[in-house]
Amino acid sequence: MTQKQSILGRIAQLTKANINSLLDKAEDPEKMLDQLVRDYTSSIADAEEAVAQTIGNLRMAEADHVEDVRAAKEWGTKALAASQKADSLRTSGQTTEADKFDSLAKVALSKQIGYENEAKSAAPQIAAQNEVVEKLKTGLVQMKGKLGELQSKRDQLVARQKTAEAQAQVQQAVKSIDVLDPTSEVSRFEDKVRRVEAQVAGQTELAASSLDSQFDELEADSDAAEVEARLSELKGAATPAVEAPSEQ
Repeated sequence: MTQKQSILGRIAQLTKANINSLLDKAEDPEKMLDQLVRDYTSSIADAEEAVAQTIGNLRMAEADHVEDVRAAKEWGTKALAASQKADSLRTSGQTTEADKFDSLAKVALSKQIGYENEAKSAAPQIAAQNEVVEKLKTGLVQMKGKLGELQSKRDQLVARQKTAEAQAQVQQAVKSIDVLDPTSEVSRFEDKVRRVEAQVAGQTELAASSLDSQFDELEADSDAAEVEARLSELKGAATPAVEAPSEQ
């Protein structure tokens, strides 16, 4: 198998690859895409080299073919000229000279046939090389398109992965501050604040009870004093007045 055939085979295999199917089967899609990008880049470089070499060889073969056609025509012209010269000499009775030019015509014809054969045998090879060059060019364009698709897929995949990781971090952060979670820091802090509030409320209520009690005692003392005062009044009113002794 020639290098060109090998390159063509690789191009055909790579351009037919189903990227989505490969991604579905891959354990690590990003690594697989990176490897595919490397493979395609390397194959494209090989294909470009093969195309350049094939085109160079084709142009050389085409130039040789053009030269063979030109030389065949030139030797045909020489053969005709020599033959006409021989006919002219033979007409004038110069047989020996005529034979000489006929011999030259035969040499020219032999050269013409040789160049024609060269041109004829080169024609199918040139056609085949032209076909190979077109296939290589088409495959090269397809591979470059596939490489662009691969690079786009890779960038999309990496972007999706980063987005997913960011979303996971956000979800984790939200979960860690979920106020409905009894184990969260916010919930524990809320419980602590409620306990402090309850303690303050209890102290306030206790202080109010103590103050009411003091006022109750004060009112009780006032009532007792009023009772004593009234009792004294009653006793004073009930005691008869003592008359002073009269003077005789």
